[in-house]
Amino acid sequence: MENNLLKHINSPKELRLLNQKDLTQLAKELREFIINIVATKEGHLGASLGVVELTIAIHYAFDTPNDLLIWDVGHQAYGHKILTGRKDSFHTNRQLGGISGFPKRDESEFDAFGTGHSSTSISATLGMAIASKLKGEDKQHIAVIGDASIASGMAFEGLNHAGVTDANLLVILNDNAIGIDPSVGALKQYLTNVKKGTQKRNNIIEALNFDYSGPIDGHDLDKIISELERLKTVKGPKLLHVITTKGKGLKQAEKDQVKYHAPGKFDAKTGDLEAKPNAEMPPKYQDVFGHTLVELAKQNENIVGITPAMPTGSSLKYMMDEFPDRAFDVGIAEQHAVTLAAGMATQGLIPFCNIYSTFLQRAYDQIIHDVALQNLPVVFCLDRSGLVGQDGATHHGVFDLSYLRCIPNLIIFAPRNEVELRNILYTAQLGLKHPIAIRYPRGRGVTLDWKQPFTKIEIGKGIQLKKGEQLAILSIGTIAKNVSEAIEDMEISHYNMSFVKPLDEALLHNIFKTYETIVTVEDHVVAGGFGSTILEFVGNHNYKNIIKTLGIPDHFVEHGSVEELQVLVGLDAEGLNQTFSDLIK
Repeated sequence: MENNLLKHINSPKELRLLNQKDLTQLAKELREFIINIVATKEGHLGASLGVVELTIAIHYAFDTPNDLLIWDVGHQAYGHKILTGRKDSFHTNRQLGGISGFPKRDESEFDAFGTGHSSTSISATLGMAIASKLKGEDKQHIAVIGDASIASGMAFEGLNHAGVTDANLLVILNDNAIGIDPSVGALKQYLTNVKKGTQKRNNIIEALNFDYSGPIDGHDLDKIISELERLKTVKGPKLLHVITTKGKGLKQAEKDQVKYHAPGKFDAKTGDLEAKPNAEMPPKYQDVFGHTLVELAKQNENIVGITPAMPTGSSLKYMMDEFPDRAFDVGIAEQHAVTLAAGMATQGLIPFCNIYSTFLQRAYDQIIHDVALQNLPVVFCLDRSGLVGQDGATHHGVFDLSYLRCIPNLIIFAPRNEVELRNILYTAQLGLKHPIAIRYPRGRGVTLDWKQPFTKIEIGKGIQLKKGEQLAILSIGTIAKNVSEAIEDMEISHYNMSFVKPLDEALLHNIFKTYETIVTVEDHVVAGGFGSTILEFVGNHNYKNIIKTLGIPDHFVEHGSVEELQVLVGLDAEGLNQTFSDLIK
């Protein structure tokens, strides 16, 4: 029997033919399979290891894909992918042209709903349950959601609605007390008390008209299967509370759950992380933000920091360690984070609200209504802007310039390097009269000596980086590096515009009077982005120059390394060089 059950399972149909007593062996094999591949290919590890038994039990007890299963966020869906026909392609997970790291409708009929951002599962599953009822279909509808995701506003909205329906809906709460960082908030405390038996265990859930059961051990296959079988016969909205351990089955992943959420390469046998080279490297942009904020907070007691559930990923953790009373992890609650910052700003605090570009999309009304309309000086720090790599289409931060630049009162700045990021953070706390959005990418910068004395940045001013004769390139943000490499041996002018709003109009008039052809370059969608801003300037001033806008085309870009994706969309140095060469022939 050793290590040969998984080999024969290409869909849940084969899984359901197994004897229930053999499922523990299958769980062991599935864990090993995930560990061995993620060790060399990288990806999200801890979440999927924690739900191995739960995954097997769901597919064993339910008739998937006829019964509809949604994984909230989807970090934890690797076991699900392997059991649903993607075992042989799993080694391509998150690679260019390979399978997605998240559930995806067009990848498999077993992926009932595409996920990647949190807290969507209950609403989507309820929508499906209502649809089944209207169509007269007899189906089960299952949402698997973590304790960090269920604390989000949208999850509550879904629970609130589901509780007044008779929809056939099962919410499985996968409770491991951690999302990417440890879960926070009063609901987390409540769930902890339920587990310890110090809380009347079901009052919150039952108050919402859900049939509550649990908590049960999420690693006891027999217990989970028998509970799922029982719940299949219970009508209406139900919630099963399951206790799991993130990283289960790999000692280090259980011990350091934050690091092993997505650990990079590691030794599959020992669990030890691959040693990083000792050579001095430029810092990550997130660390420039984190360390600089601590430095500024020491000088300015009005500075506060806010992050929705990403203290480690955003490096706000440094400030949380240094000034625990002035830095706030508000959980997966982007809308709340933005309006909390607005409230603080009305009272003279200077909130640095650090939200990944892709997640700020979730708080759009709050940016407009609560911050910009009232012209409150909130500092939005948009980490992970631009193409982010293997997380793919759900996580690329390529829409922020388009959705932000139409908002009155908002300053928009993209630093070219670490020193500019440091200086704009310094400038932002010197008494700006408007809100400001600062976008910077995932990963490392280019400057070893980045901790230089602060310099105030003049709002709305661009600079010339290189003077040439043939054409002018206008770039925004860190893509300037690729442009500089592309034009190294060319007689081309290069301007770093720095601000998308307000534009440096004096500089632009000068450029448009000097050069016949202008090219804009941005690590962002072309539709409505920086290039569109320049086209509007051209239209407003009746210039007749030739304009070419370069950026990300009008389709969702899939997953792959940032370098591979830049080649794909023509934003790598070589691709840019080719485009510029063609223009000056």
